[in-house]
Amino acid sequence: MNLSHLDKDGNITMVDVGDKMTTTRTAIAQGKVVFVSDIYQHIKDTDGMTKKGSIIQTAHIAGIMAAKKTHELIPLCHALPLDTIKMDFEYIDKDCAIVVKATAKVTHKTGVEMEALTAVSLACLTIYDMTKAISHDIEITDIHLIQKTGGKSDYEKL
Repeated sequence: MNLSHLDKDGNITMVDVGDKMTTTRTAIAQGKVVFVSDIYQHIKDTDGMTKKGSIIQTAHIAGIMAAKKTHELIPLCHALPLDTIKMDFEYIDKDCAIVVKATAKVTHKTGVEMEALTAVSLACLTIYDMTKAISHDIEITDIHLIQKTGGKSDYEKL
């Protein structure tokens, strides 16, 4: 198995995408912020409003900003001119959780998986930051790629 960020001698390298075809590429990632039941119910009952402001609105902006700065955070990522980054948030009562989903799209020579994953990660961290004054008993879990399309191969988590 060859890792794309290592050259033939095992040295770290940025992948050369110069000869790749430009295609439309998408990636969807998801993560979950889990609370204890009484804290979750309080957050849901107040529609995510805290003394710091709206949890969801703040996390939404953080996710978009994070996707746009992925190349500044992950050393070997290319800077991408994102076509769009869409953030979705859903309260899941049975898990006492807020599920965060990011969909990134680009027309370029390389994929946007890292942008979608970074958006989800930072949105989840923002939710934690916005709610830690209520409780530190919060877990960020299940951050993963759901789907990617375009490029050499497609992927979908079943």
